[in-house]
This record gives sequence, C-alpha cells and structure tokens, in this order.
Amino acid sequence: MSRKPKIALIVGSTRDSRYADAPAQWMLEKAQARTDLDVELVDLKSFDLPLFNEQASNLWMPSSDPKAVAWQEKIGEFDGFIFAVAEYNHSITGALKNALDQAYNEWNRKPMTAIAYGGTGGTRALEHLRSIAIELQMVPVRNTVHIGGADFFTVHPLGSGKPIKEIEANILPAAEGAFDDLVWWAKATMAARAQDTAGAAA
Repeated sequence: MSRKPKIALIVGSTRDSRYADAPAQWMLEKAQARTDLDVELVDLKSFDLPLFNEQASNLWMPSSDPKAVAWQEKIGEFDGFIFAVAEYNHSITGALKNALDQAYNEWNRKPMTAIAYGGTGGTRALEHLRSIAIELQMVPVRNTVHIGGADFFTVHPLGSGKPIKEIEANILPAAEGAFDDLVWWAKATMAARAQDTAGAAA
C-alpha cells in the first residue's frame, strides 16, 4: 500500500484556559517534519459535541444527532490517532471521554498514541485512555510522550511557563518512537482493512 497513513492529532481538552494547545502544536510540528505520515489537527472545541444521548452506540444503530454524525464522519477519515491528553483527577477529560463514546466503528482497527502531560506526566489518564481504546478496538502502541515532573513545571503557565523547546531534548526521543510505532501499525492495519474490504466485495 503506497498511501501514507492519515493521522488525526486530537486535542482532548476544551477548557478556555487549557494548556493543551502547546503540547499539541509541538507534536504537530514534529509530525509534519516527517515524510511517512500526513497529520491533521482535530480540535474537540470545533465540534461542539453534546453529551452522549443516543439510544445506543453506532456499533448497534446509526446516531441521530447531526453533530455526532459529523464527528463520526471526521474520525472515519483517519488511519490512526495521536491524542493530546490532560490528566483531570487521575483520568482523561470529560470532553475526550464523551468524544470517544460518540463513535465506535470509526475508531476500529486503527492505532493510537499520545502526548500526555501533568504533574505525573499524564500517566494515569493515559492508562485509562488505553483501556478505552482497546474496548473501541483501537491498537494502543507502546511508545508515547509524557511531560511530567520538573519538565511539566518548566513549561506549564503555573510553573515557569517556558516554551516546550526548553525540554525538547527530554521528550523528542519518545515522540520519534511514538511516530515510528504509529506508522508501522497504521500501515499494517490499513493493509488488513483493505483486505477485509476486498474480501467482503468478492
């Protein structure tokens, strides 16, 4: 398969005062520097999703809310996902959980990685996200980026508020590993999905 994987970089916080833009933009810049994937920033703020209120997941029946359908159509465009993950009370944001719940089929058999941040590097939030991703039939890859501890307080506005370039040497190897994993698994799952589609059409 010659087509490059198309990857969504999903900004997982919608607060007006969110910090998510800084790590998301840094990750976007590093992804765009590569030649083996195409990446698009997908901001949950732009979709104004309601709280999930369907009769069931779209695994079982089509969704009725036009905003949910628009979200599903957008997610369906991609071959894999990078999430910018804030940690709220040891888990992911409510906005991100709701966005995950608003689709099912569109997440299936596609890889995901993340850039997570917080005092403990967003570790607990990302572990929750990985579990949710498995239930949605995504493929969580091994490598992810964590901005935590001294690095987090160097770059966060409640700390020193410095640009992420100040800690880039500490997190760039993890980012490159995450991209490598994501591309490998995206190509593998793209090929497998294409084979399934061809088999169903035969």
